[in-house]
Order: sequence, then C-alpha cells, then structure tokens
Amino acid sequence: MKKIVPFILFLILFASCTQQPSITLKNPLAEERADEVIVFSREEIAAKIALEEGKLPVFKTGDKTIPSQVDDLDGDGIWDEVILLIDMKGNETIEATIELIAEADYPTFKKRTNLRLGIHQEDGSYKEVDNYKAVPVSEPFKIIAQGEGVTWENDKIAFRVYFDCRNVKDLFGKTKPVMVADDVHTPAIPDYHVLNDWGMDVLHCGSSLGSGGIALMRNDSLYRLGSTDVYEYQKIVEGPIRSIFDLKYSGWHVDGEEMEAVERITIYPGKYWFESDVTFYRCSEGDQIVTGIVTSQLKKEPFQFEAADFTCIGTHGVQSLNNDELGMAVIVPKTEAGKIGRTSDISWFEKGFKTVPEKGFSNIISETYYIGQKCKDAQPSNHYFFSVWGLDNDQWKTEDGFREYITEEAEKLSSPIQKM
Repeated sequence: MKKIVPFILFLILFASCTQQPSITLKNPLAEERADEVIVFSREEIAAKIALEEGKLPVFKTGDKTIPSQVDDLDGDGIWDEVILLIDMKGNETIEATIELIAEADYPTFKKRTNLRLGIHQEDGSYKEVDNYKAVPVSEPFKIIAQGEGVTWENDKIAFRVYFDCRNVKDLFGKTKPVMVADDVHTPAIPDYHVLNDWGMDVLHCGSSLGSGGIALMRNDSLYRLGSTDVYEYQKIVEGPIRSIFDLKYSGWHVDGEEMEAVERITIYPGKYWFESDVTFYRCSEGDQIVTGIVTSQLKKEPFQFEAADFTCIGTHGVQSLNNDELGMAVIVPKTEAGKIGRTSDISWFEKGFKTVPEKGFSNIISETYYIGQKCKDAQPSNHYFFSVWGLDNDQWKTEDGFREYITEEAEKLSSPIQKM
C-alpha cells in the first residue's frame, strides 16, 4: 500500500503537468450567437500558457482551429491582444485548447474585414497608405483619395468618410459578401453610384452628418468635426476578423477655442455595424459628443427606443439612392446618452455658407437626426452605428425587422461571452 500511494500521486502530478492549457467560453444568453468576437489581452493568455518569442497562440476545439488574429496595437512589435471568432449555441459552454506555433506557420483565415486609404498618384493610380494627412483646410479644396476618403468594410456592408474638410460618413450597401474598397473608383468599379453586381453607394449625405459623422454640441449649437487644421489617418491593424484605424484632428476651432479629437473605428465580420470610440480634448462642462443620421430622403418619422444597456435612435424607409429600403441607427450606452433631436432642413449652402462650392457643401449641419453623449475631457465615449439595405435581405425591408436586429445586437453587447 505504501508503494501504491506515491505512485498514484505521481500519476496525478504528471497529468496536471502535461494537461494542455485551455480557455473556457460561456454564452450567458439563451440565443444562438454567430460571428462572436472575443478579445483576450496578452496578459490573459500568458496566465494560461507560457509565451515564447517567435511563437503565436492558436486555439482549437477538438481538431477544429478557431479563427483568430493577433494584434500589435501600439506598434512596438509585440502583440497585445488576440481575437477569436466563434459561433455559439444558446447557453453553450466551450473549452478551447491553446498551443503555440511558429509565426511562419500561423494559419491563414478568410479575410472578412478591410481598410483602405488610397492616395492619388501621378499615373492616375491610387497607392494605399497606412498613415497620411489630408490637405490642410487653409489650402484650396482638392480630392486626393480613392473614393474621396477612407473606406472600411466587412462582408456585410462598407462605410467611408470623406478625407477632406467635409468629414461626412457615407455607406455602401452590399448584396454579396465581398471586399470592394480596393476596387472602387478604379477601372474595376469605375462608378459606385449605380447598382453593381455587389451593391452600390446607397446614401445621399449633403451637409448632414451622413451615416455617423461626428460633431460637438455646446449650448444647443452643433459644431461639425471638420475643417480642422490637421486631419490625419492612422491604420492600427487590418486583419481577417478585426480592422481598426484612428482619425486624428487638431486645430479644431470651436466657439473661439481650439480643440483636438480622435475617433477610433473598429469593424468586425458578420455585423451590420461598426464601433466608434470618440475622444475630445479640452471640452467644457455641459458639452456633448454628437453623432447622427441623414434625413434628407426620409419620408416618415424616425424612431427611438431602449434595448438592454443602450439607447437607440434610428430611421427606416425608402430612402436609398436605389429608391429602396434603407435603415440606419445609432446605439449609445444609457449611462452616456444625451440630447436627442433633429436639425433644420435648411440648405445653408444655398444661403451662402459655401464651405466647398465644388461639392455644393456647407459645413453647417442640416438634415440630421442626432443623439448626444456626455463628453468628459480626454476620455473616450463609445457608440455603434448600424445600417441595413432592403436589397440585401428581406428582413431589412421593414422597420420591425431592423429594430429586432438592433435589439438582438444590443443584448449581445450588453451580455458578452464570458471568459473563464
């Protein structure tokens, strides 16, 4: 007996030493969740497995490799976060093993997100850049970017923001799960304002905030985050399951003061929304960060409601440039939600406030349904901008179908996958 007990203890110790490191994921909701993104910090993974230089973590359930991506967010050459993309059933718990493999052997996963800022070259082509500054507002207006701006997309939808003093967000509807940002405004897709086999530009923006443009509200006046002395694009990461970039602004002249701002935009696969974190510097007490939705083609009243931890505003109706259904919405945390309202429909351009005569554009915001968020100096405020197109899916043809989707996503964002 004395010999058997030490042997049993040895087997237990050996098993514990050789057990493969793992993580446990639990869906706290009863609903299925497709294309869920789970983010782990480097420190969280290091607590599960001893990291080695030149090797990266991969995750498996049985023999199946979970799509993942390692991201260096601060540019120091060392990855900071790893992102997993997974489908889960209602209330399901999954255990995934972790192993380290050489960087050169890291799996290739299907590309489902994309970023693009292409700068016009002398030969007429567009060169993609990771960092660039727009033409200063003090110089004559000039379009230098492919598609006029920065484009970000996933397999469901694409967005762009004009890379000039207008700083309005626009969007492309998609009917196929393809990446188009690299080809728009080139011989491959010369005209994105007409219906192509993949989709089209579906939004008229005018002098509104378009599909999620940013402004500051001070004393009930709106100041567009545009016409800044410096407007800079900085790619952070671009990958198959997450892409992130920053839009940096300085020399923003507001009500006699000079401010700065940064917007960090993140897009994930399978979602009809992008995430925005906006930081204002030198904002005053009572200021609000504002984002909004163009209403120039809207023929019925916009809507607002609360879902899980979020306040939502939105529009739906036959308002696309293809004369079919288009839905747009913004959700912000209830704890941050501020004023909700509509601007006037006055064309300030026609009244002589002509910021960009070549584009019929005035920097004064009009034709916009908006929501504010509490502004804390140098602290980011988070929101999500949604858009759906009726030509893509029959569910998007009705406001009820759109609101149902927003509610489901708000519930998921409020109850993230639990990591154990």
